Amino acid sequence: MEILRHAVVLVHLTGFAILFGAWVVEAVGQRRVTRLMTWGMLVAAVAGLALAAPWGIDYPLNYTKLGVKLVVLLAIGALLGIGTARQRKTGSVPPAMFWLVGILTFLNAALAVLWR
Repeated sequence: MEILRHAVVLVHLTGFAILFGAWVVEAVGQRRVTRLMTWGMLVAAVAGLALAAPWGIDYPLNYTKLGVKLVVLLAIGALLGIGTARQRKTGSVPPAMFWLVGILTFLNAALAVLWR
């Protein structure tokens, strides 16, 4: 069971890497929301929800931390959805919205690592 949980952690980290990596590429380039960012967010979200279940561990989960991370993830998802819609309509994403996606993604990773 521990190996399966570690595999889900790997998938979760891969989703984060896809989201943040796609954002960094766009931050250097055209500053737009891509479908790859959305897919990375979805992979990280599904794996994160699977990790929020208490299976394969011998210690209690920090549900406050998980709740905060879920709220941040929902904010990222909302920004990506609104940014995609605005991009289709006007051809660009508002700069504040684009930068918030990266900041919140980094914040979510920082919460995972630093909050024990």
